[in-house]
Amino acid sequence: MSISISHLSKQYGSQTVLHDVSLHLAPGEVAGFLGPNGAGKTTTMRILAGATPYDTGSVQVCGLEVKDHRLEANALIGYLPEQNPLYPDMYVKEYLLFVADTYHLGKRRRQRVDELTDLVGLAPERGKKIGQLSKGYRQRVGLAQALMPDPRVLILDEPTTGLDPNQLEDIRALIRRVGRDRTVLLSTHILQEVNALCNRVVIINHGRIVGDYDDLPAMLAGDGRHRRFEVQFLHAPQRDTLPRIGDVHIIKEYDERHFLVAAGRDVRGDLFDLAVATGNKLLLLRPVEDTIEEVFRQLTNDK
Repeated sequence: MSISISHLSKQYGSQTVLHDVSLHLAPGEVAGFLGPNGAGKTTTMRILAGATPYDTGSVQVCGLEVKDHRLEANALIGYLPEQNPLYPDMYVKEYLLFVADTYHLGKRRRQRVDELTDLVGLAPERGKKIGQLSKGYRQRVGLAQALMPDPRVLILDEPTTGLDPNQLEDIRALIRRVGRDRTVLLSTHILQEVNALCNRVVIINHGRIVGDYDDLPAMLAGDGRHRRFEVQFLHAPQRDTLPRIGDVHIIKEYDERHFLVAAGRDVRGDLFDLAVATGNKLLLLRPVEDTIEEVFRQLTNDK
């Protein structure tokens, strides 16, 4: 595993911010790490990056325990924090050469900087000061910094916050490109990012993992305890006929012929049989998937 977290706990004083967290990511996975503010996302990512110590449990990067092999593990990780720490008075190329020196790239430093400025689309801006760049280009500088050691694991904390739609799509395309041969853990509040970028979804709430899905379509199809179907009849059915089908109940009524119903199983055949038995006709019958937003609310709504 590129990332292996087992029974991780972390306290700040008397406050426990991570409770027995376990998470394992294989090479090539791009995992969206979702949760409300204060859920423990950033703390988990900082622990992975070696920036925050942990109390109990195991945190491994490519088989190396982070607290025992911090320098070796850090060399395998690229980390872009939410608050991108850049030097606004430095020129782009000057800054990236400085970063290359911190990784002791030696004679390869200029070649690596040129490779990365081309990869992340910074070549036209390399002669500017960082303070003159737009938010989108500053994020590109941050990604170039994170990619400098050619890491096997890339940790991105809210990389698209504050970007306009054009910048957003550019950064998404860049993350897709650099994530092809790496493990990526991506924290975001923009739930559309999950559809756009991720093949794994991990949801954390109050410091606990409350959802972990490696099949996004299956996640959106429901958990087997409830399924939803939109049904429209040609003629309004009698009010008591739908509830007679097992555990079907109406959760939304669009009009007297058009309903959203829920059940614990696939009831499309039963609805068809009902229409035939009552001399009615079906104009519409389709399963309705949850959205990522709805799954997120179900798992993190404390009310």
